Amino acid sequence: MPVLAIDPIAFRLLGWPVHWYGLLIGLGMVLSYLLVMREGRRKGLSEDYLSDAYFWTIILGLLGARAYYVLFRLDYYLAHPDQIIQIWHGGGAIYGAILLGTATIIYVARRYQQDLILTLDVAAPGIMLAQAIGRWGNFVNQEAYGPETSRAFLEGLHLPAWLIDQMQIQGHYYQPTFLYESLWNLLGLALILVLRRQKGLVKRGELAAGYFVWYGLGRFFIEGLRTDSLYLGPLRISQGVSAVMVVLGLAWIIIRRRAGHSVAYSDFQLEKR
Repeated sequence: MPVLAIDPIAFRLLGWPVHWYGLLIGLGMVLSYLLVMREGRRKGLSEDYLSDAYFWTIILGLLGARAYYVLFRLDYYLAHPDQIIQIWHGGGAIYGAILLGTATIIYVARRYQQDLILTLDVAAPGIMLAQAIGRWGNFVNQEAYGPETSRAFLEGLHLPAWLIDQMQIQGHYYQPTFLYESLWNLLGLALILVLRRQKGLVKRGELAAGYFVWYGLGRFFIEGLRTDSLYLGPLRISQGVSAVMVVLGLAWIIIRRRAGHSVAYSDFQLEKR
């Protein structure tokens, strides 16, 4: 077992361990919720609707992340079925959360008869923020890292000593791909927050499409560095999903613009009911 520079257990509550990973995921969810609710109210979306959509998206997104991971390691879990529900031992994939979470938003929007495209636009920066924070749980657990490297390489990135120390695993240093993805997501978040305020520049639906393009592009290259990828034959599954996300996001923007859907996000406001 690797020697951890940071104890993955933050504290114990009534004897039960509370892990940093769970705390960071929870922090990402809370801040994401606040960001989504603030923008949703500004755009005229129902607070009850947004709360319900967020709640069910989180619940089913977590289930989707686990199901996705189990599906692509099915041989192992068929041999060890008791471990399928043992999520405290790790094993989740963000793309499973994105896929089932998106399906949940679509269902809840239709049930509430709310504007689906606006909902996805409002949700995009919140998702980006939650992912950026959640990746630091991988840092504490010393997982989701890249190829072996040297301390000199990490110091050349001007990383603090505590981060470099945590990237020493079983006597070797590894590239902090968790950090690459977290910073990529934070940059994407900043771009979305800036672009959505530019009058007439971004059209309805393009914030959500932009999330697909931005995250998919970054994840495609970062996934190529990771040492823990899920594979389908010789192919890294996440790279394939990333490529599809980029294509779908670009296609959405191009097709809608050509079809004349030119309502700007900055100008769009739902009428209050």
